[in-house]
Amino acid sequence: MKGRQVKPIIHIENVHKYFAKIHALCGVTLDVQRGEVVVIIGPSGSGKSTLLRCINRLEEYDSGRIVVDGIPLDTAENINTVRREVGMVFQSFNLFAHLTVMDNLVLAQRVVRKRPRGESEKVARGLLEKVGIPDKALAYPIQLSGGQQQRVAIARALAMNPKIMLFDEPTSALDPEMIKEVLDVMLALAQEGMTMVVVSHEMGFARAAANRMLLMDEGLIIEEATPEELFSSTHERTKKFLGKVLH
Repeated sequence: MKGRQVKPIIHIENVHKYFAKIHALCGVTLDVQRGEVVVIIGPSGSGKSTLLRCINRLEEYDSGRIVVDGIPLDTAENINTVRREVGMVFQSFNLFAHLTVMDNLVLAQRVVRKRPRGESEKVARGLLEKVGIPDKALAYPIQLSGGQQQRVAIARALAMNPKIMLFDEPTSALDPEMIKEVLDVMLALAQEGMTMVVVSHEMGFARAAANRMLLMDEGLIIEEATPEELFSSTHERTKKFLGKVLH
């Protein structure tokens, strides 16, 4: 309808988070629209990962409000509902070492989505094709490179048909030659219209995929802009940070 305001898929309002005396998030407010790719950058300890983890309540916040796809994160039931709709990929791959790649991809589908084994395997095979490792279904995580393990982790998150994907520095534990294969998968997801919030130092990916970038420092969003605007920012803090990460 014309003139009707579109509700954001993620609504974060005045969120505060403390770790003992450290004020990790200082009243952060942010809306993410459906299909938007938001890349969060900033120095270590600026609150980026904490903010990301608050979106699916892996981290409990002290005050403020977060609503994901119309569901406030205020009851255990709501939190579980939201977690089913939000995929998350971490720095460490968190795969089950004793399970094959196929079983890693099938497990949550069976338990959470209640899909039969045949359907779960079909979904898994399609996703291994999508992330470029269809031949690794019967391999164990230890037999894979870091880049391949991270692509399995992405496929596992996608197997749950999430509405939103959160990425917490997904390439920071990888060797340089493996980074591109993971970023290519993420870029393809962005181009397909997946809603993504990505904490990353990969500026090339941000430039190619992000609709919007945020610079965080000391628990605050210092600046938010399109990649083009942010990379040519005159803001002192942004210039200083980019000066260190852009070689």
